[in-house]
Amino acid sequence: MSETALQKTGALQNAILTSANFSIIATDEKGIIQLFNLGAEKMLGYAAHEVVNKISPSDLHDPEEVRARAKALSLELNTTIAPGFEALAFKASREIDDIYELTYIRKGGSRFRALVSITSLRDDYGSILGYLLIATDNSLQKRVEDELKRATEAAESANRAKTDFLSSMSHELRTPLNAILGFAQLIESGSPPPTPSQKRSLEQILKGGWFLLDLINEVLDLTLIESGKLTLSTEPVSLFEVLLECYAMIEPQAKKRGVTMTFARLDSSLCVSADRTRIKQVLINLLVNAVKYNRAGGSVELSFVQPYPERLRLSIRDSGIGMTAEQVARLFEPFNRLGLEGGAEEGTGIGLVVTKRLIELMGGRIGAESTAGVGSVFWIEIDITSAAQIATREITRIGELSSSVATPHPKRTLLYVEDNPANLELVEQLVSRRADLHLITSPDAERGIALARQEHPSLILMDLNLPGISGIEAMWMLRADSSTAHIPVIALSANALPRDVTRALSAGFFNYVTKPIKVDQLMYAIDVALDLVGGPRRVSDGGYGA
Repeated sequence: MSETALQKTGALQNAILTSANFSIIATDEKGIIQLFNLGAEKMLGYAAHEVVNKISPSDLHDPEEVRARAKALSLELNTTIAPGFEALAFKASREIDDIYELTYIRKGGSRFRALVSITSLRDDYGSILGYLLIATDNSLQKRVEDELKRATEAAESANRAKTDFLSSMSHELRTPLNAILGFAQLIESGSPPPTPSQKRSLEQILKGGWFLLDLINEVLDLTLIESGKLTLSTEPVSLFEVLLECYAMIEPQAKKRGVTMTFARLDSSLCVSADRTRIKQVLINLLVNAVKYNRAGGSVELSFVQPYPERLRLSIRDSGIGMTAEQVARLFEPFNRLGLEGGAEEGTGIGLVVTKRLIELMGGRIGAESTAGVGSVFWIEIDITSAAQIATREITRIGELSSSVATPHPKRTLLYVEDNPANLELVEQLVSRRADLHLITSPDAERGIALARQEHPSLILMDLNLPGISGIEAMWMLRADSSTAHIPVIALSANALPRDVTRALSAGFFNYVTKPIKVDQLMYAIDVALDLVGGPRRVSDGGYGA
């Protein structure tokens, strides 16, 4: 080796050994410290002469960690580690280098976490000459990690609190709405029918009530999406089937406004990869807007193209008021109604934001083009799936069932467990219109369970937020009793978050109906449940009345 190379090597070794940023400790084969560099002195507070030829590095480590490490190593190697060699023997015994974390104790007694690299030093014949430990202070990183962990836990706790608050607030808002909308529906369909003046008043009550419910639902949806807690069930969905349902729902509103709806023919076997409920929600939001912001005598056209073999683009064109380029650019901003706040049409400014988030969660895209005074085109793109068929649904559509003929049969008993007097009164009046049902009620779960054991009802409606025993706990008790285990139980609750529905269905409820009650929906759920317990059943039609 040349003199220059030797000088360079010496300079490098000197730089390493005198480094103030790294603790470098070398020992002999017995583990006694032979070298203690400037960095070790700075990091541990000892002068080199205080430790060289006097102690082992393990004397500078947390003794509990050393003992635990030695114990684990002894079990693993089925041997005994000599005192003083615990921290060194762990990796040297394997003849490999490694990096691990441990706690160092400074001369003054303070502790810090260090990242340590240990290497066995061997001669040309493989004999151990000693050990080399190179360490760096890891306490700052640990503090950052601990702070990040605490911040993450705090954020998760805040998210849980927010979700719990939303669930509670949703329940509190839906409960009075249930009475408002429920009794309004009762009066609207009652006998004798309301006068024209009363009918107009009822229409305004129902319009305002359903709008408020839509607002609650959209705020909940947006919050769940933004927090990442909205779960989707992606599966092959028949778009033809979903569009039929959408058309049936929107057509009455379109006719009322004099708007013509035209849907292009779609292959009935075509399926898209989506969550069925959410893709339907997306399409209904877009169709409702196309009708709502249209002109009298206008049109709504729905068409399809395939920009790629595996992708479908669905476009909804309206002949409405249209938008400026500036309005289109701000279309998907939350709570932005684009200057229509004072207009005749109600709106939340949330629907399109939720629609965009939902279609994106399903792997799709959404966009819009518009010309002021001419109209708008909203489009969505979504993946086509190769599934050729979709399993036939277990429950037939209400529209198809409405043609069935009711068969007279003895009254069957229905038990309703509910502590809210207004809700009890509403269901009592609904059931009183059914000659085939007899209603018994209970204000709490304890008496409800006792009634179920005594009367053996054909069906139970159960509120979830009950005083004392909750509805879910009552459900478990009914299932555990052989005399009531067979009775189907429908949850009837103002808790509308997906997690609430999932939890209840997982607990064993036959169905879940959210408040505010839609009369046709509740009657249909009752009929389906009664059909399960046997015997002929009365099928509710779309115009349930007296």
